[in-house]
Amino acid sequence: MDEFNSSASVIFPFVQVHPAPQTSSCHQSAKEMNMSTLLHIDSSVRAATNPNPDHDSISKNVARRFIDTWKQNRPEDEYIYRDVGVNPPAFITQDWIGAVFTPEQDRTPAQQETLALSDTLIAEVSAADVIVISSPMYNYGMPAQLKAWFDQIVRIGKTFDFDLERGDFPLQPLLSGKTLIIVTSSGEFGFEKGGIREESGHLVPHLRTLSKYLGVDTIYEVTAEYQEFGDERHRVSVANAKDRAESLASELSLSAQAPSSEREVTDVGRN
Repeated sequence: MDEFNSSASVIFPFVQVHPAPQTSSCHQSAKEMNMSTLLHIDSSVRAATNPNPDHDSISKNVARRFIDTWKQNRPEDEYIYRDVGVNPPAFITQDWIGAVFTPEQDRTPAQQETLALSDTLIAEVSAADVIVISSPMYNYGMPAQLKAWFDQIVRIGKTFDFDLERGDFPLQPLLSGKTLIIVTSSGEFGFEKGGIREESGHLVPHLRTLSKYLGVDTIYEVTAEYQEFGDERHRVSVANAKDRAESLASELSLSAQAPSSEREVTDVGRN
């Protein structure tokens, strides 16, 4: 396993505390000023820094390198942070599903309260231009806490709609235009396409599948491996992941400052 954390979920811009997620009107103003909004989701149960450095979360530290580099280049941008590893969203329930499928105007106060967290998390995703999700691989997949976050967000009428006239593909995402950086860490290695453990790696494929309901059009991956081996391969992999995170943040943050015609040239390395 990669990762125990004590930091709380907070929402703030780079310079000043921001008490609530950005509204659509504020988001439009940010766009007019060429500002971006970053949504950063950590999901490891470990802290980024511990008394024993061997227990430090790798995925959180790699993601932090990306965020710190972005902040240096674009300190005016909005930044929303949630540590779902330490502060996991509630699991959805039968009452939650009942509230979702009740017309909004007919929901009881109790149903509105049941969906309040979901509404907040969806608003954060909707406001974001760039989403950074860091996740360790737990038992060859994503942590339950991160899955709970997705379950609160992937919601009919909010992030997707449903129409049987589309035939065998009735679900259609409602959000678009976002960039996702996936930061992962694993104890073993070879989970990539063609790798020796390709069929065992369910973390990144699951994130890629669900990303369309976040409105993601472009995905970048940063991966650290070999943790269980603790050898030179692991040290090199972590160092390379941090370097990749830093260079990617520089590339994307500077590209975000350029006019659209320049972005078409500089937005390279997508995968």
